[in-house]
Amino acid sequence: MSVDVPAGAGQEPVSRQMAERQGWSAPGVRVMVAGIAMLLAGIVLLALGVSLGPSAAGPIALIWAAALLIIAGYLALRGLTAVVAGEARVVQLFGRYRGTVREPGLHWVNPFARRRKVSVRIRNQETAIAKVNDADGNPIEIAAVVVWQVQDTAQALYAVDDFLQFVTIQTETAVRHTASSYPYTSRVEGELSLRDNADEITQRLSDEIADRVRPAGVTIVESRLTRLSYAPEIAQAMLRQQQANAVVGARTRIVEGAVGMVQLALRRLQEEDVVELDEERKAAMVSNLLVVLCSEQATQQVVNTGSLYQ
Repeated sequence: MSVDVPAGAGQEPVSRQMAERQGWSAPGVRVMVAGIAMLLAGIVLLALGVSLGPSAAGPIALIWAAALLIIAGYLALRGLTAVVAGEARVVQLFGRYRGTVREPGLHWVNPFARRRKVSVRIRNQETAIAKVNDADGNPIEIAAVVVWQVQDTAQALYAVDDFLQFVTIQTETAVRHTASSYPYTSRVEGELSLRDNADEITQRLSDEIADRVRPAGVTIVESRLTRLSYAPEIAQAMLRQQQANAVVGARTRIVEGAVGMVQLALRRLQEEDVVELDEERKAAMVSNLLVVLCSEQATQQVVNTGSLYQ
């Protein structure tokens, strides 16, 4: 027997999700002074009641008053909470969220409430070096550093089990997913690659991490790749390939420049009517110029003491 479950059943609506709100608190200095005064008064009354002895009628009342003052002073001091700049206190009473105190200073809250400390400072977190296959299937090693900050303390404590571990795992997952989505180097013009488009890749990495950690009330300030290289097993082969590509590119530039210089020389000789060459001598001149311009080693001069055709 099957039961139809409506779409979205079991999921908490967005409007009912836990969100941070300001918690109630009173100035703590005044309460601290009052609490100390009540404790001292209670101790004095207790000592006075004990000194009078059990025979008098007043000591019992003094002892009860002293007990009440001591309890009230203890509760007043127990509710004091010091909030440091860059930290917040999440107030929880009988399992229910009662608000967050962010204002630095000494505050007094419900003495029966639990006050959980959450740092809202900016943090750096560096991922471990991960070995991933890029979009072309080549194994690479990649790591990143992420700058993040707790924005919503209620979500950080109540939406996930451990927001520190949650951020760590989601960051590593985003780094692996980004590395496998793009090639290490682009083979097609206009294609994004990890090495050649660092700014675009890091921006997309930041956006993906921000989407993943948003349920924990965390905002991403910045992310940067700290390590990007081929895995050791293919590093030498890829280095030779890069060197070959560099040599081919350099040779192409040299040949293009040499051809342009030869064309300029022939055009200037023809325009200024310096010498008249037939097609065969033009071919020989072009060959000699290309050898001189494209050779890796210095060329040797040969002086022709005969005629132009010998």
